[in-house]
Amino acid sequence: MTRRGRQDPFRNPILIGAITILITVVAVYLAYNANNGLPFVPTYNLNVDVPNASGLIASDSVLIGGTRVGYVGSISNAQTSDGTLYAVVHVKLDKSIEPLPADSTDLVRPVSPLGLEYLQLERGHSRQTLGPGASIPMTQTQLPVQIDDIFKMFNAPTRAASRENLNEFGDAFASRGTDLNDAFSQLQPLVGHLLAVTRNLNAAQTRFAQLFPSLEQSAHEVAPVAGPDAGLFVGLDETFTPLSNVTPALQAAIVGGPPALETATRDLPAQAQFIDDTTELFRRFHPAFVNLANASVQLAPAIAAGIPAVKRAPQLDNRLVATLSAVERFAADSRTVPGLVLLTQTATTLEPTLAFIEPAQTTCNYLTLFFRNLESALSESDVIGSFLRIGILALPQLPGSEAGPSSAPANGPPASAIPGLTGITRTLVDDSFLHSNPYPNTDAPGQTPECEAGNEHYIKGRQVIGNDPGNQGLITEKTKRSLP
Repeated sequence: MTRRGRQDPFRNPILIGAITILITVVAVYLAYNANNGLPFVPTYNLNVDVPNASGLIASDSVLIGGTRVGYVGSISNAQTSDGTLYAVVHVKLDKSIEPLPADSTDLVRPVSPLGLEYLQLERGHSRQTLGPGASIPMTQTQLPVQIDDIFKMFNAPTRAASRENLNEFGDAFASRGTDLNDAFSQLQPLVGHLLAVTRNLNAAQTRFAQLFPSLEQSAHEVAPVAGPDAGLFVGLDETFTPLSNVTPALQAAIVGGPPALETATRDLPAQAQFIDDTTELFRRFHPAFVNLANASVQLAPAIAAGIPAVKRAPQLDNRLVATLSAVERFAADSRTVPGLVLLTQTATTLEPTLAFIEPAQTTCNYLTLFFRNLESALSESDVIGSFLRIGILALPQLPGSEAGPSSAPANGPPASAIPGLTGITRTLVDDSFLHSNPYPNTDAPGQTPECEAGNEHYIKGRQVIGNDPGNQGLITEKTKRSLP
């Protein structure tokens, strides 16, 4: 190939134009993203915790001493342990200022009244430093009042009230020029003596300089009880507002007060003995009232059931007439008295028996438990009738055991005396001792005060016939009446 046949690439206008366009695009891109940092340039990244971003946006500047040292990369939110939200400003700083002292502070400041903001950092003096990715806590953040916050004070209600005030002040001063001149002329004596008055106030003898510090101290002392004092006035308002609605009655009570006091002065000494007797009466009634309170659980259902019964009492009264007539005929019958005599003798005969049986129910609750258990035993049923579930327990054949004929009550031997026993068989053999109490104590007269039936302790490894050793106590399962 000859020299003439080769072409110089830099003399190709198309290639030169393409390179020029590419360089221009890269320059525009870098210029457009200059605020967000240049590519391939390392940065010193920190997090700044602020209560709120306060108008900061990504690409806003970060300044130290008025010099731009970085920019805001992004803003995210976070949450404290108590649920309070705050903003985290992720800043990208020049590596030349790395590292910053740990006590460095930050401040969000406006660029202009138009609402633009920037983040100002103030270098601290601590020996500890902030490494890459560290955070400046909110305790080191300052958020001054922003201009837009000041303008937010002038909302629609405030603007309307300001216009109303200007109108009212205008109406107040309209055509008042002469009156104001007269007022100012009358102020001349006051102004003339004002210098002497201020000298007296500023004199050392008046101690005027201590007045406001003393007022401040008084306010500090009153501040802790300001809330209760405010509540006191609220309570007084709640008290006196109803009283203001009954003013005539209060006036009448005040008018009648002196005569009532005179009557009380005269009569109360005579009533002292009556009051003493009444006090003694209620003192003696106190045990009865205590018992009445304990019985209120039973009395309340009785009263609830008695109210409907009392309402139907008039109907009962009409029917009682015939009943009382029948009772009258019964009393006049010659056979009544001999029958009552026989009934009295029967009750007298049964009294010892009933006294012996009574504790079985009143103390041990056995009668109620018997019927409750009987009802529970017959509670399962089918279409044919009620049935009682039973289970067969195969007992081992031992001397005197229930598994076969015996010549004496079962009394062992224990399983340890029989080799080769295991599992449930060993347990059944260990229980091959007769325990029988055919006549348990029920707190009856002459017996040990205990509810023995159902409370006997199983004594393992020995025969027990008769009452269980020791006192089993007076505790049985309580039952309660089921109300409809």
